[in-house]
Amino acid sequence: MEQPVQQKPLTFKDYKSDYKPVWCPGCGDFSVLAAITKALAELQIPRENSAVISGIGCSSRIPAYTSVYGFHGIHGRALASATGLKVARPDLTVVATGGDGDGFSIGGNHFMHACRRNVDMTYVVMDNEVYGMTKGQASPTTPSDWEGSKLTPHGTGVSPFNPLSVALSAGASFIARGFAGDPNGAAKLIAQAMQHKGFSFVQILSPCVTFRPEQAEWKKIVRKGEITETGDLGTAAAFLATDDGFSTGVLYETQRPIYQPSMEENHSLSEIEASFEL
Repeated sequence: MEQPVQQKPLTFKDYKSDYKPVWCPGCGDFSVLAAITKALAELQIPRENSAVISGIGCSSRIPAYTSVYGFHGIHGRALASATGLKVARPDLTVVATGGDGDGFSIGGNHFMHACRRNVDMTYVVMDNEVYGMTKGQASPTTPSDWEGSKLTPHGTGVSPFNPLSVALSAGASFIARGFAGDPNGAAKLIAQAMQHKGFSFVQILSPCVTFRPEQAEWKKIVRKGEITETGDLGTAAAFLATDDGFSTGVLYETQRPIYQPSMEENHSLSEIEASFEL
């Protein structure tokens, strides 16, 4: 009797495509790509059961650099596409990826409602506080006094968007922050987010050394694992009230009902069209 062939465990390299990333040398997104593939390998998720969805921006190129199913969508709509896919195919592991401009500016509305719906998927945002692909404009998370853009030579004068606070108040059931300079730590956070049942949001501080060269100093500022995980909303909110944005770890995890509509009813296209007739 023949023995079944033992499959070798997949490594992070197995989750990478043959396409070479075209990010600027020193970009933090290289490390985030490594973290995502390491997380997939740690969990041994079959490539045919995984999907990475993105919008527009430097970080949104990640689907092309992975060997799982992927979709490169339009600006700000990564979560809309990822939500539709997960609802239609709840058996898939769905990861949405993007940047602070794509996710919190044009995609800000989708971000809030994805948190509220609590669909079982993971959203990884590479936050460099700038629009890198369009040559260095201020983004929603840019500090108000940053004078590095010709469009805002005296700073934006607008308070920066706080992604973790918005995610917490909007209802995300898993919230964490990592750092591209710690890819192994980021991989553990992303793996934990993938295992969580519900909407998981992971902000990764990912320096843009081209348009924000001062961010090279982040490696001296970021505090590894300083956040203490809690399931209490008030405790998490109190921490964020005084947080400077450079502490990392899992902030909040709780369990609440997942949005997954019934897929039992099947209708033909003609039946759907008929339902819209006046």
